[in-house]
Amino acid sequence: MAKNNDIIIFDTTLRDGEQSPGCSMNLEEKLIMARLLDEMGVDVIEAGFPIASRGDFECVQEIAKVVKNAVVCGLSRAKTADIEASAEAIAPAFKANGRGRIHTFISTSPLHMKYKLQMSEDAVLEAIHESVTTARKFTDDVEWSAEDGSRTEDDFLCQAVETAIKAGATTINIPDTVGYALPADYAAKFTMLMNRVPNIDKAILSVHCHNDLGLAVANSLAGVQAGARQIECTINGIGERAGNAALEEVVMAMRTRADDLPYKNNIETTKITKISRTLSGITGFNVQPNKAIVGANAFSHESGIHQDGVLKNVQTYEIMTPESVGMKESKLVLGKHSGRHAFKSKLEELGYNLGDNALQDAFKRFKDLADKKKEIFEDDLIALVEDEVARAHEAMKFVSLQVRAGSEGPQMATLTMEVDGEAHTQEVEGNGPVDAIFKAIRAIVPHPDARLKLYQVHAVTGGTDAQAEVTVRLDENGMTVNGQGADADTMVASARAYINALNKLITKRGRIMSEEQDMRAVTP
Repeated sequence: MAKNNDIIIFDTTLRDGEQSPGCSMNLEEKLIMARLLDEMGVDVIEAGFPIASRGDFECVQEIAKVVKNAVVCGLSRAKTADIEASAEAIAPAFKANGRGRIHTFISTSPLHMKYKLQMSEDAVLEAIHESVTTARKFTDDVEWSAEDGSRTEDDFLCQAVETAIKAGATTINIPDTVGYALPADYAAKFTMLMNRVPNIDKAILSVHCHNDLGLAVANSLAGVQAGARQIECTINGIGERAGNAALEEVVMAMRTRADDLPYKNNIETTKITKISRTLSGITGFNVQPNKAIVGANAFSHESGIHQDGVLKNVQTYEIMTPESVGMKESKLVLGKHSGRHAFKSKLEELGYNLGDNALQDAFKRFKDLADKKKEIFEDDLIALVEDEVARAHEAMKFVSLQVRAGSEGPQMATLTMEVDGEAHTQEVEGNGPVDAIFKAIRAIVPHPDARLKLYQVHAVTGGTDAQAEVTVRLDENGMTVNGQGADADTMVASARAYINALNKLITKRGRIMSEEQDMRAVTP
């Protein structure tokens, strides 16, 4: 139970965040994020929706094995099978530290009950009672959510909340599921519940806000000011449609404006930038430069007036320090004359501890990059290392590329790839160099059903010699994966990104086939 001004940070990056189109993560990627969330001080990690698929179940189960401090949570509809799946998935957490949460939900708004559920109010109240009672058989930590709570009529919402608490719910979440609420309206919901629900003191109230009107953070903080003591949020604000309340924004708002928001939380804010960049690398969703807290321009000043003010006193134009969120002010860090020891030390300073082989590969790429670029920035190193880490266990690897381009044509690509340890080379003509490269990859590893859905190039730093970071999205019969590649040569980065996506696609394809075989094996 939270104390008066203690705020529980409930992170749903691995569940609601992953539901954002193109943000699907595999097991290894989810484990990386779960460990970072745990180290950062998140109180509750909603690890997934166990009933959704065998893969989701296994992800929640594996996360429950590795998380040391946070409570691991599984999401469930108001159905016994869902709740039992969540209980089984989070079971390893109970063995480790005796803690685990089941989060069950059902819609309560007139619109949802009529068209989505096709259930009466009495039937919904009965489902609330049964689902929470079932969940309590497995754990004392049960959260109940009123889906579309912000558009639910007050009288029925009070009945639903009272029913959930009587059945044993210890956390009550009133989500703004469709991002419809305004701060004053959302706060009024919580004030109303605290005044009208007789057993409200037996549960913690929670906010879960979507960003369809750009108000997710504002609504979350308004709910806290009205009495909520848990905030549900995601790293970088990822999530369905326009996303969720961004963890980094709500946390830094409370820290920076403690005068009006005198609340405490357990987040180690200096880890924010690292986890933001890691998630961006995993999902292929680049953080917009002007994004609050973690954007590339969040602590940049180009205006002469601003620069003059900052030089005289940094507080004239900065309300928080870059160091408080884990950013570094230094720009030029390493060059072509730097040795491996300095390179390793700098990576450790940035939070990367690579094994000997990975370090050697990353150092070689760094030296190649340093020969091409006049200046090496921290963002260059981060992109390079993230790219190297992403490729560590791939069955297909980039080896070399030669491209012929220009207005005369034909545009050609000669690509060498390593597939299961064996080198393969193809020379292919295309409608431009990128098309030629991708056709060469398809020639080496045929995948006729896959379609290219996104090709995006992003400059890691400024300048004409900037390192390119490329994102590729492939879709195969509804399976979507993102691949990323970074290199000083945009064409090489493109090849690396496509190969990275193809590795993920083949891995995902194999996992689904395995699940289907398992299902056939148990079907009478």
